[in-house]
Amino acid sequence: MFTAVSLLTQAAVAIQKAGGWFESAYAEFSLGDYESFNAYVAKEGSGFVKLDAELVRSYGSYGRVDAIGLSAGKYRLKIVPVVDGAEQESASATTADLTVKAYDRTGYAHFGHSEGVGAYNNDGTLKSGARVLYVNRANLKTVTMDMKVSSGGATEQRTGLQHILQAYESGEEDRPLAVRILGKLELAALDSIGSKEEGLQIKSRTGSKEMSLTIEGVGNDAAIYGFGLLLRNCTGVELRNFAVMLCLDDAVSLDTKNKHCWVHNLDLFYGKTGSAADQVKGDGTIDIKALSTNITVAYNHLFDNGKASLCGMKNETTDCYVTYHHNWFDHCDSRMPRVRTMTVHVYNNYFDGISKYGAGATTGSSVFVESNYFRNTQKPMLISMQGSDTNNGTETGTFSGEDGGVIKSYGNKFEGSYKYKPYSATNSKHFDAYEASSRTEQVPAEVKTLQGATGYSNFDTNATLIYSYTSDAAADVPDIVKGEYGAGRMQHGDFSWTFNNSADDNSAAVNADLKAAITDYEATVEKIIGEGYEGVNIDEYEEQQGTDPQPGTGSYECYFTGLKPSSTFYTITGNYSNSKGKAVVNGVTYTDCLKMEGSTSIKFITDKELTLYLVFAESETGNIKINGAKKTSTTNVLTQTLAAGSYELTKGDTRNLFYINLLGDETTGISALTNDDKTYIYFDIMGRRLPSVPEKGLYLKYDGKAAEKVIVY
Repeated sequence: MFTAVSLLTQAAVAIQKAGGWFESAYAEFSLGDYESFNAYVAKEGSGFVKLDAELVRSYGSYGRVDAIGLSAGKYRLKIVPVVDGAEQESASATTADLTVKAYDRTGYAHFGHSEGVGAYNNDGTLKSGARVLYVNRANLKTVTMDMKVSSGGATEQRTGLQHILQAYESGEEDRPLAVRILGKLELAALDSIGSKEEGLQIKSRTGSKEMSLTIEGVGNDAAIYGFGLLLRNCTGVELRNFAVMLCLDDAVSLDTKNKHCWVHNLDLFYGKTGSAADQVKGDGTIDIKALSTNITVAYNHLFDNGKASLCGMKNETTDCYVTYHHNWFDHCDSRMPRVRTMTVHVYNNYFDGISKYGAGATTGSSVFVESNYFRNTQKPMLISMQGSDTNNGTETGTFSGEDGGVIKSYGNKFEGSYKYKPYSATNSKHFDAYEASSRTEQVPAEVKTLQGATGYSNFDTNATLIYSYTSDAAADVPDIVKGEYGAGRMQHGDFSWTFNNSADDNSAAVNADLKAAITDYEATVEKIIGEGYEGVNIDEYEEQQGTDPQPGTGSYECYFTGLKPSSTFYTITGNYSNSKGKAVVNGVTYTDCLKMEGSTSIKFITDKELTLYLVFAESETGNIKINGAKKTSTTNVLTQTLAAGSYELTKGDTRNLFYINLLGDETTGISALTNDDKTYIYFDIMGRRLPSVPEKGLYLKYDGKAAEKVIVY
């Protein structure tokens, strides 16, 4: 429970509850007969500063304000009603002193990174020149922001959240940005999706570009619903203080060469049921792979996730470093984390009623499991093909058939039932972990996995490879992660759930009541009531038909950044290159391509008539075979209308393909527009209206009567 703060003054506006949290503070207050308010924050010893209007919201029976981006210290909040543009100071209310604490920035995300991860400095304040974008489900399609799109600093106005984030793909935008979520964001409310598998995509052209991007929730009720987040080539991205419910595939996927990314204080629930037997709770929750390194996953609350966190595939190396600390694995099943190849520190996590296993090591990985609390965790630690995984070799490994990785264990506490076989002189083959006598003890070289004969890197005793930290005693971990400044969203979010330990500790089945509760979840925030935003209802948006992304929202878009397809819709066989020139599509420059050679094949099936868009290198003309028939164009863009059916694209003449998309009739509804001055109206190929004449790229052009589908400037 959180203690309410008493009033300093009796006023027409009354403070009902207030408190401080990590680098933020909040107050809930009575609305009275007022319809608009201003809110202010003051640090001890300083004067009041006005807060952004979007931070003042109505929940029907009360109002709430949140101050974000505060350094640690004592603060007060003041709420002032506004009538006809004039502040009613005599009716204002001020909180008592509120204590604001700093986020715990321990972990690999901040290790070797001199500046703050995301849009904030390490003291919790916004970076110099940082911009703030407020999004809610009423404005996801219409919110605008100027984004850099060229090396000369030229900007263009982007509309819609995904379209704004796509500007990072040019590699030119470098201004810090904090995207602040108000309430519940639904898949149908998005302007488009960058990934059919995950939903919202955050992607940079190269992994070396500092992005200084934070996506964060405001208050205790921010949530994304029906989709997840995909990060590719991102450096300096932070995700914090929101929930992910019923995502498409993974809640958070750090896929492809991400660096210095920080995922913390999230509430993570079931995903969409997949086709495989192990996907009844969704495919995964937090996946880290494809050479992603210097990642911290901390203070997250995972509710009955089936596969909590995959850490590594097979192309990573032990030079990929990840930290998991102070997470609450609340009745999850497995993968906390499941580590391949990488080097991972797992400390001060609460494993609370785990039906399968906690941390698992395979494929030459080194995992330091330190000062965690394991309550009724069936198998706290596993190494593939030995120990508890194979029941001392009498059973087939159920965890993994891969070569093993070594776990070093120290200071962990075990409560209730569990199976754990530490290394010893008499158990040198079928061990689950090497149990160290001190934090600084090195694992001896002779400690090897039974399958693969891999050893432990002792990274945790090498000052050049491990950050400075102080771990909490394992016995204190449950109270810490369940406490006011613990795991999950601010105030533990607006959704609470208590598991039945006697039934849920050993069950890997979907909790039907929990699934029903999150399926029915609705945000309670109603309006932005800060002065200047009176009456803006954030609980309204245009409902789209169906729940699956449709053509025209990016669901069939495919490019080859990272020398691999961005979409699995197409079945592609062929070779890739990053030395064949470039192509520009909607202001995004692509430099990686698919080489159209004799062995290249692109297969797909459509169930309706769609238009195929192919973009080749700028120096080339379009040229390809579609089901054996050669098609050409006079520019580097080739379009072809396709009826429903199966298709294969193969080499016509030698070309280099940079971009593919399939779209429906983007001109639908255009004829209803008026254009009295007879100048053209422009749309991008996703069917979104552009605010001005576009730069070089692929567009629709409308003159008030008809639309030309493709224009290349």
